Amino acid sequence: MDLRRTAAIVGVYEHPTRYAPDKSEQLIIAESIIGALNDAGLEKKDVDALFVAAMPPGITGYGMCDYLNIYPRWVDSTNVGGGSFEFHLSHALTAIAAGRINCAVIAYGSTARSGGVAVGTGGAARWGQARLSPVPDSFEDIYGTTTVGLYAMVAQRHMYEYGTKPEQLAEIAVAMRYHASMNPHAMYRDPITVEDVLSSRIISSPLHLLDCCVISDGGGAVVVASPSLARSTRKKPVWILGVGEGIAHQGGGWRDLLEMAAYQSAPQAFAMAGVTHQDIDMCMIYDSFTITVLLTLENLGFCKRGEGGDFVSGGRLRIDGDLPTNTDGGGLSSNHPGMRGIFLLIEATRQLRGDYAGTPRQTHARRNRAEPPYIALCHGTGGALGSRHSGGTVILARD
Repeated sequence: MDLRRTAAIVGVYEHPTRYAPDKSEQLIIAESIIGALNDAGLEKKDVDALFVAAMPPGITGYGMCDYLNIYPRWVDSTNVGGGSFEFHLSHALTAIAAGRINCAVIAYGSTARSGGVAVGTGGAARWGQARLSPVPDSFEDIYGTTTVGLYAMVAQRHMYEYGTKPEQLAEIAVAMRYHASMNPHAMYRDPITVEDVLSSRIISSPLHLLDCCVISDGGGAVVVASPSLARSTRKKPVWILGVGEGIAHQGGGWRDLLEMAAYQSAPQAFAMAGVTHQDIDMCMIYDSFTITVLLTLENLGFCKRGEGGDFVSGGRLRIDGDLPTNTDGGGLSSNHPGMRGIFLLIEATRQLRGDYAGTPRQTHARRNRAEPPYIALCHGTGGALGSRHSGGTVILARD
């Protein structure tokens, strides 16, 4: 069955908060859903499917239905970490194609920053708890492994095998900050240089402070609709061309640290979409750390394994470069409320619709620099590189 253009994103909303001690996670989610429905010109009564994921202790789908006073026919609380929302989009596409639903909302909200959730720390401390999590993520959790330590291990391995340099990782952070400088809601907007990144303190060698994502509050929502509904909404639809899902884990002890779940999910998405890497005008790549972006681009197939350092250099990822990436500033500079995959879909949709037209923040198609982008790729990563993680790849096209 050809699933291309059988569903479209018709509304998006990014909650502007980066620090909201006066709001609950449920309220951030609800405000985001209402904002996305307004963007689409729809109402709560139009929603017949709700997809939601949350950080521990977690928000349930049925709990949010009660909070919103809605009665959808489909509820999905799949949680595979930060890439959950790309999985949700894949599931919504399938449900719409099967005729089960007509309009889905994908939503997320978090008070990670105001709640004091130390996302990158070890053991139970990462959830702001004084005790062990009832069900540890993994065997090694109880020994205090840290998220940043796992990513640093991957970065060390890439440097050892391929001679990747800290300066190359730093270029990613510099490009993201340049994009954030044009985003009024970004957490950090002051320009930085490669030297600034390298002189920031080491968090876990070789990763510096500015190689690491921010911790913020925030949330967002995406409305997905069938073709018949999409044609009657307020904004131009952004069509789903292809999706792919993958999981990477310890492999019974035979773990290749440099092979991500993206290596599984990308071929699925490209095959379904019927496009090539040269057709992609821009990328939204989960950027929990700079090494995440470099390794994801390799595993997605934009460059060969080991060539990521050279690929991200020379301004290629800047909005005026060959492959604009994370044009909102990403998790490195704009926001990262624990799970960030939903913001990849939101920013890609805005760029494909040309929402920033007439401003420096609007990127353009490779094949015609006067036009908004035609095709965007989003890839969400959940969990942690170096351990077990998810990968969801989505390819979107403008109307």
